[in-house]
Amino acid sequence: QDQLMESGGGSVQSGGSLRLSCAASRHTWGSYCLAWFRRAPGGEREGVAALDNDGTVSYTDSVKGRFTISQDSAKNTLFLQMNNLNPEDTATYYCAAGIPLTCDINYNFENDDFGYWGQGTQVTVSS
Repeated sequence: QDQLMESGGGSVQSGGSLRLSCAASRHTWGSYCLAWFRRAPGGEREGVAALDNDGTVSYTDSVKGRFTISQDSAKNTLFLQMNNLNPEDTATYYCAAGIPLTCDINYNFENDDFGYWGQGTQVTVSS
């Protein structure tokens, strides 16, 4: 069964950087919408960034200019470069792959819009 596995989370101070990776176990994701979501403690799931199969990217407003979503050339690893982190970025980050009607991260997705989800990686930013 195809799986996604995140890595790269950790604890950093405000202003620091982390790079998250999401590896696919047996699949390349060239035709999929790939996305990063996060859930803060006690909060709702929030879309962070998305990468469409035509290269179009989208970001939630709070991370624009700080986060960058990208994919390796083999199209089996997704990245999220996170710079200038702040405590509000503290959350569990999840990668997802699917073929939703739109790949705009600001759309109000349902879980079923993405057929594949990772287990999550924790990011903690201290002030």
